[in-house]
Amino acid sequence: MTFETTEPAFRFRQGTRPLLISMPHVGTHVPAALAARFTDEARQVPDTDWHLERLYDFADELGASVLVATHSRYVVDLNRPPDNQNLYPGQDTTGLCPVDTFDKTPLYAAGDLPGDAEIAARVDAIWRPYHRQLQAELDRLKAVHGTVALWDAHSIRSVLPRFFEGRLPDLNLGTANGASCDPALAATLLGIATSNPVYAGVLNGRFKGGHITRQYGNPAAGVHAVQLEMTQASYMQEKLPFDYLPDVAAGVQPQVRRMIEAVLDFALQKNR
Repeated sequence: MTFETTEPAFRFRQGTRPLLISMPHVGTHVPAALAARFTDEARQVPDTDWHLERLYDFADELGASVLVATHSRYVVDLNRPPDNQNLYPGQDTTGLCPVDTFDKTPLYAAGDLPGDAEIAARVDAIWRPYHRQLQAELDRLKAVHGTVALWDAHSIRSVLPRFFEGRLPDLNLGTANGASCDPALAATLLGIATSNPVYAGVLNGRFKGGHITRQYGNPAAGVHAVQLEMTQASYMQEKLPFDYLPDVAAGVQPQVRRMIEAVLDFALQKNR
């Protein structure tokens, strides 16, 4: 089975400093043939990590490379392993090619779920190109600089009973329980995340980092990877029309920038 799309698998901007920012869940494109199978709700792609490019609009100024997904996670989830293994055993999660929303409503109006061949075709068309680019840029940055940092940027609704009880902390740092980056760097980031009493921060809580953090983070090899899962209420409307709220975002954006600057400074110090 083939999978056809009119959009490239990603957008990429190459930077000059030892930092790569990945945004695997910001994509909203769903090819027309697939959208025709979706419910009206699914076509709204509500589980998108909305507006992260705008929130991270300082990335180019800092010299970071930026890798951005174009397709919705409903097409294929770039932060899941290609074998669809559950990253949180014993907990409910969505899969490599999801079949329902975060609220557990079906994506497919007629129940015609993707089979193995269709899933493999989507992986080949979208998932593999994104990860090839991610790996290639990490390799390039390592060759140029030595130690590099990988920041995996995410956002999520602040209340999602399917995945966690109550309200999620605003700034959720994940380092695969300490395996994906230097513990001193993680401690610095947690200090920044908890420095403003308006925002709650946590390290390796409900979100410990997905496939990207776990796959590419390798401190012994000079790659320090961190995932930030932040609440959308910190910067946008969590319901339709999912608008960016500049006045709200202005509160948290400096804190996010300080964390990005901290991982960049860490890599630069290691390379001196």
